[in-house]
Amino acid sequence: MLAIRTRRRKAAALATAAVLAAVAAPSLTATPATATTTASASASASASASDYDSTYYKDAIGKTGTSLKSSLHTIISDQTKLSYSAVWDALKATDEDPDNSGNVVLLYSGVSRSKSLNGGDTGDWNREHVWAKSHGDFGTATGPGTDLHHLRPSDVRVNSVRGNKDFDNGGSAVSEGGGSLTDSDSFEPRDAVKGDVARMIFYMAVRYEGGDGFADLEVNGQVDNGSNPYIGKLSVLKAWNDEDPPNAFEERRNQVIYDDYQHNRNPFVDHPEWVESIW
Repeated sequence: MLAIRTRRRKAAALATAAVLAAVAAPSLTATPATATTTASASASASASASDYDSTYYKDAIGKTGTSLKSSLHTIISDQTKLSYSAVWDALKATDEDPDNSGNVVLLYSGVSRSKSLNGGDTGDWNREHVWAKSHGDFGTATGPGTDLHHLRPSDVRVNSVRGNKDFDNGGSAVSEGGGSLTDSDSFEPRDAVKGDVARMIFYMAVRYEGGDGFADLEVNGQVDNGSNPYIGKLSVLKAWNDEDPPNAFEERRNQVIYDDYQHNRNPFVDHPEWVESIW
Protein backbone atom coordinates (compact mmCIF):
# COMPACT_ATOMS: atom_id res chain seq x y z
CA MET A 1 0.00 0.00 0.00
CA LEU A 2 2.86 2.39 0.81
CA ALA A 3 4.35 1.79 -2.64
CA ILE A 4 1.03 2.54 -4.30
CA ARG A 5 0.60 5.78 -2.37
CA THR A 6 4.15 6.82 -3.15
CA ARG A 7 3.68 6.16 -6.86
CA ARG A 8 0.54 8.30 -6.91
CA ARG A 9 2.03 11.22 -5.05
CA LYS A 10 1.95 13.61 -7.95
CA ALA A 11 3.16 16.73 -6.21
CA ALA A 12 5.58 15.34 -3.63
CA ALA A 13 8.84 17.16 -3.26
CA LEU A 14 10.81 14.24 -4.75
CA ALA A 15 8.53 13.81 -7.79
CA THR A 16 10.36 13.81 -11.11
CA ALA A 17 9.56 15.38 -14.43
CA ALA A 18 9.30 11.87 -15.87
CA VAL A 19 6.39 11.06 -13.59
CA LEU A 20 4.54 14.18 -14.68
CA ALA A 21 5.17 13.40 -18.33
CA ALA A 22 3.63 9.96 -17.88
CA VAL A 23 0.36 11.26 -16.45
CA ALA A 24 -2.53 10.02 -18.57
CA ALA A 25 -4.98 12.37 -20.25
CA PRO A 26 -8.68 11.89 -19.41
CA SER A 27 -10.70 9.56 -21.61
CA LEU A 28 -13.44 11.61 -23.24
CA THR A 29 -16.49 10.56 -25.19
CA ALA A 30 -18.83 11.96 -27.86
CA THR A 31 -16.84 14.91 -29.32
CA PRO A 32 -13.97 14.70 -26.87
CA ALA A 33 -10.86 16.69 -26.30
CA THR A 34 -7.58 14.89 -25.74
CA ALA A 35 -6.45 16.53 -22.53
CA THR A 36 -2.78 17.06 -23.16
CA THR A 37 -1.06 20.02 -21.57
CA THR A 38 0.57 23.03 -23.14
CA ALA A 39 4.26 23.67 -22.56
CA SER A 40 3.51 26.46 -20.08
CA ALA A 41 1.05 24.31 -18.13
CA SER A 42 3.58 21.49 -18.00
CA ALA A 43 6.26 23.84 -16.73
CA SER A 44 3.89 25.15 -14.06
CA ALA A 45 3.00 21.62 -12.94
CA SER A 46 6.70 20.75 -12.78
CA ALA A 47 7.32 23.73 -10.54
CA SER A 48 4.47 22.74 -8.23
CA ALA A 49 5.93 19.28 -7.79
CA SER A 50 9.18 20.62 -6.42
CA ASP A 51 8.05 23.75 -4.59
CA TYR A 52 4.88 23.41 -2.56
CA ASP A 53 5.80 20.93 0.17
CA SER A 54 8.43 23.30 1.51
CA THR A 55 6.28 26.41 1.07
CA TYR A 56 2.50 26.14 0.75
CA TYR A 57 2.13 22.83 2.63
CA LYS A 58 5.03 23.21 5.04
CA ASP A 59 2.76 23.32 8.13
CA ALA A 60 1.00 20.11 7.09
CA ILE A 61 3.96 17.93 6.12
CA GLY A 62 4.47 15.03 8.53
CA LYS A 63 1.00 15.25 10.09
CA THR A 64 -1.80 12.66 9.89
CA GLY A 65 -5.46 12.26 10.77
CA THR A 66 -7.33 15.14 12.44
CA SER A 67 -4.11 17.11 12.84
CA LEU A 68 -3.49 16.97 9.09
CA LYS A 69 -7.09 17.90 8.32
CA SER A 70 -6.91 20.89 10.67
CA SER A 71 -3.63 22.12 9.17
CA LEU A 72 -4.93 21.78 5.61
CA HIS A 73 -8.12 23.63 6.54
CA THR A 74 -6.07 26.58 7.79
CA ILE A 75 -3.88 26.56 4.68
CA ILE A 76 -6.59 26.36 2.03
CA SER A 77 -9.00 28.75 3.79
CA ASP A 78 -6.71 31.62 2.79
CA GLN A 79 -8.28 32.28 -0.59
CA THR A 80 -9.66 34.93 -2.89
CA LYS A 81 -13.42 34.50 -3.30
CA LEU A 82 -15.29 34.94 -6.56
CA SER A 83 -18.81 36.11 -7.27
CA TYR A 84 -21.13 33.57 -8.87
CA SER A 85 -21.24 35.56 -12.10
CA ALA A 86 -17.42 35.59 -12.23
CA VAL A 87 -17.42 31.78 -12.18
CA TRP A 88 -18.54 31.68 -15.84
CA ASP A 89 -15.33 33.24 -17.13
CA ALA A 90 -13.16 31.40 -14.64
CA LEU A 91 -14.44 28.01 -15.81
CA LYS A 92 -13.62 28.97 -19.38
CA ALA A 93 -9.98 29.11 -18.27
CA THR A 94 -9.80 26.30 -15.70
CA ASP A 95 -11.56 23.74 -17.91
CA GLU A 96 -10.35 24.87 -21.33
CA ASP A 97 -9.95 22.10 -23.87
CA PRO A 98 -6.18 21.90 -24.41
CA ASP A 99 -6.78 20.95 -28.05
CA ASN A 100 -9.29 23.72 -28.75
CA SER A 101 -8.92 26.99 -26.87
CA GLY A 102 -12.43 28.01 -27.86
CA ASN A 103 -13.99 25.10 -25.95
CA VAL A 104 -14.34 23.72 -22.43
CA VAL A 105 -14.39 20.02 -21.50
CA LEU A 106 -17.61 19.01 -19.75
CA LEU A 107 -17.11 17.06 -16.54
CA TYR A 108 -19.56 14.17 -16.70
CA SER A 109 -19.88 13.64 -20.45
CA GLY A 110 -16.32 14.47 -21.52
CA VAL A 111 -17.67 16.47 -24.46
CA SER A 112 -15.72 19.45 -25.76
CA ARG A 113 -18.19 22.33 -26.17
CA SER A 114 -17.89 25.97 -27.21
CA LYS A 115 -17.19 28.38 -24.39
CA SER A 116 -19.92 30.62 -25.76
CA LEU A 117 -22.59 27.98 -25.13
CA ASN A 118 -22.85 28.70 -21.42
CA GLY A 119 -26.36 29.09 -20.08
CA GLY A 120 -29.43 27.17 -19.06
CA ASP A 121 -30.87 25.82 -22.30
CA THR A 122 -30.63 22.33 -23.77
CA GLY A 123 -27.27 22.08 -25.53
CA ASP A 124 -25.65 24.60 -23.19
CA TRP A 125 -23.23 23.96 -20.38
CA ASN A 126 -23.76 25.29 -16.89
CA ARG A 127 -21.99 25.55 -13.53
CA GLU A 128 -22.19 22.19 -11.78
CA HIS A 129 -21.74 22.14 -8.00
CA VAL A 130 -20.04 18.78 -7.49
CA TRP A 131 -20.79 19.12 -3.78
CA ALA A 132 -24.51 19.67 -4.37
CA LYS A 133 -25.42 23.10 -3.04
CA SER A 134 -28.51 21.80 -1.22
CA HIS A 135 -26.22 19.56 0.91
CA GLY A 136 -25.57 22.28 3.45
CA ASP A 137 -27.99 24.83 1.99
CA PHE A 138 -25.28 27.24 0.76
CA GLY A 139 -26.86 27.89 -2.63
CA THR A 140 -24.75 30.18 -4.80
CA ALA A 141 -23.44 32.27 -1.92
CA THR A 142 -19.90 33.58 -2.22
CA GLY A 143 -17.83 30.92 -0.51
CA PRO A 144 -18.84 27.26 -1.01
CA GLY A 145 -21.37 28.28 -3.67
CA THR A 146 -18.67 29.87 -5.81
CA ASP A 147 -15.61 27.78 -4.97
CA LEU A 148 -13.90 26.79 -8.22
CA HIS A 149 -12.38 23.68 -6.70
CA HIS A 150 -15.78 21.95 -6.94
CA LEU A 151 -17.45 23.91 -9.75
CA ARG A 152 -17.15 22.37 -13.21
CA PRO A 153 -18.75 22.86 -16.64
CA SER A 154 -21.48 20.28 -17.23
CA ASP A 155 -24.09 19.65 -19.92
CA VAL A 156 -27.36 21.19 -18.74
CA ARG A 157 -29.38 18.02 -19.17
CA VAL A 158 -26.78 15.69 -17.65
CA ASN A 159 -26.39 18.11 -14.75
CA SER A 160 -30.15 17.94 -14.19
CA VAL A 161 -29.99 14.13 -14.10
CA ARG A 162 -27.30 14.28 -11.43
CA GLY A 163 -29.32 16.84 -9.44
CA ASN A 164 -28.29 16.70 -5.78
CA LYS A 165 -27.68 12.95 -5.64
CA ASP A 166 -24.87 11.47 -3.60
CA PHE A 167 -22.10 9.49 -5.31
CA ASP A 168 -22.09 5.69 -5.46
CA ASN A 169 -21.53 2.85 -7.92
CA GLY A 170 -24.28 1.48 -10.10
CA GLY A 171 -27.47 2.44 -11.88
CA SER A 172 -28.61 2.88 -15.47
CA ALA A 173 -26.70 4.66 -18.22
CA VAL A 174 -27.22 8.40 -18.46
CA SER A 175 -28.10 9.38 -22.02
CA GLU A 176 -25.12 11.26 -23.54
CA GLY A 177 -23.47 11.06 -20.13
CA GLY A 178 -20.15 9.67 -21.30
CA GLY A 179 -20.60 6.43 -19.41
CA SER A 180 -22.10 7.93 -16.25
CA LEU A 181 -24.72 5.92 -14.38
CA THR A 182 -27.57 6.91 -12.08
CA ASP A 183 -30.35 5.49 -9.94
CA SER A 184 -32.91 6.96 -7.55
CA ASP A 185 -30.44 8.14 -4.92
CA SER A 186 -26.95 8.20 -6.42
CA PHE A 187 -24.81 9.15 -9.41
CA GLU A 188 -21.69 7.45 -10.78
CA PRO A 189 -19.56 9.63 -13.10
CA ARG A 190 -17.60 8.24 -16.02
CA ASP A 191 -14.42 6.36 -15.10
CA ALA A 192 -12.03 9.08 -16.31
CA VAL A 193 -13.21 11.63 -13.72
CA LYS A 194 -14.16 9.48 -10.73
CA GLY A 195 -11.00 10.48 -8.92
CA ASP A 196 -11.54 14.14 -9.83
CA VAL A 197 -15.01 14.01 -8.28
CA ALA A 198 -13.72 12.31 -5.13
CA ARG A 199 -10.91 14.83 -4.63
CA MET A 200 -13.30 17.77 -5.10
CA ILE A 201 -15.58 16.31 -2.43
CA PHE A 202 -12.69 15.76 0.00
CA TYR A 203 -11.49 19.33 -0.62
CA MET A 204 -14.91 20.71 0.34
CA ALA A 205 -15.03 18.61 3.51
CA VAL A 206 -11.71 20.09 4.63
CA ARG A 207 -12.25 23.67 3.45
CA TYR A 208 -15.70 24.20 5.00
CA GLU A 209 -15.69 23.26 8.67
CA GLY A 210 -18.53 25.48 9.92
CA GLY A 211 -16.39 28.31 11.21
CA ASP A 212 -17.05 30.93 8.52
CA GLY A 213 -20.84 31.18 8.59
CA PHE A 214 -21.43 28.10 6.45
CA ALA A 215 -22.31 24.54 7.36
CA ASP A 216 -19.70 22.00 8.45
CA LEU A 217 -19.51 19.85 5.32
CA GLU A 218 -18.60 16.20 5.90
CA VAL A 219 -18.29 13.01 3.86
CA ASN A 220 -20.24 10.06 5.28
CA GLY A 221 -20.91 6.42 4.51
CA GLN A 222 -24.38 6.67 3.05
CA VAL A 223 -26.42 8.05 0.17
CA ASP A 224 -29.75 9.88 0.11
CA ASN A 225 -28.44 12.56 2.46
CA GLY A 226 -30.99 15.10 1.25
CA SER A 227 -30.39 18.61 2.57
CA ASN A 228 -28.00 17.54 5.33
CA PRO A 229 -24.46 18.96 5.04
CA TYR A 230 -23.14 15.51 4.13
CA ILE A 231 -22.24 13.65 0.96
CA GLY A 232 -21.51 9.97 0.48
CA LYS A 233 -20.50 7.40 -0.11
CA LEU A 234 -17.19 7.60 1.69
CA SER A 235 -15.92 4.10 0.89
CA VAL A 236 -16.73 4.55 -2.80
CA LEU A 237 -15.14 8.00 -3.02
CA LYS A 238 -11.96 6.67 -1.40
CA ALA A 239 -11.87 3.83 -3.93
CA TRP A 240 -12.34 6.29 -6.81
CA ASN A 241 -9.47 8.41 -5.50
CA ASP A 242 -7.23 5.32 -5.63
CA GLU A 243 -8.45 3.99 -8.98
CA ASP A 244 -8.25 7.30 -10.87
CA PRO A 245 -5.18 9.27 -9.72
CA PRO A 246 -4.68 12.92 -10.74
CA ASN A 247 -3.81 13.45 -14.39
CA ALA A 248 -2.36 16.38 -16.30
CA PHE A 249 -5.73 18.05 -16.91
CA GLU A 250 -6.64 17.97 -13.21
CA GLU A 251 -3.19 19.16 -12.14
CA ARG A 252 -3.25 22.04 -14.63
CA ARG A 253 -6.70 23.03 -13.37
CA ASN A 254 -5.45 23.11 -9.78
CA GLN A 255 -2.56 25.31 -10.84
CA VAL A 256 -4.73 27.77 -12.79
CA ILE A 257 -7.06 28.20 -9.81
CA TYR A 258 -4.05 28.81 -7.57
CA ASP A 259 -2.22 31.17 -9.90
CA ASP A 260 -5.05 33.19 -11.40
CA TYR A 261 -8.21 33.01 -9.28
CA GLN A 262 -8.54 31.77 -5.71
CA HIS A 263 -4.85 31.44 -4.83
CA ASN A 264 -5.49 28.25 -2.88
CA ARG A 265 -4.97 24.63 -3.87
CA ASN A 266 -6.82 21.34 -3.66
CA PRO A 267 -4.37 19.38 -1.48
CA PHE A 268 -5.75 16.03 -2.62
CA VAL A 269 -4.72 16.73 -6.21
CA ASP A 270 -1.19 17.39 -4.98
CA HIS A 271 -1.25 14.60 -2.37
CA PRO A 272 -3.97 12.02 -3.09
CA GLU A 273 -2.52 9.79 -0.36
CA TRP A 274 -3.72 12.31 2.24
CA VAL A 275 -7.28 11.03 1.69
CA GLU A 276 -6.39 7.74 3.37
CA SER A 277 -4.46 9.55 6.07
CA ILE A 278 -7.50 11.62 7.06
CA TRP A 279 -10.34 9.19 6.34
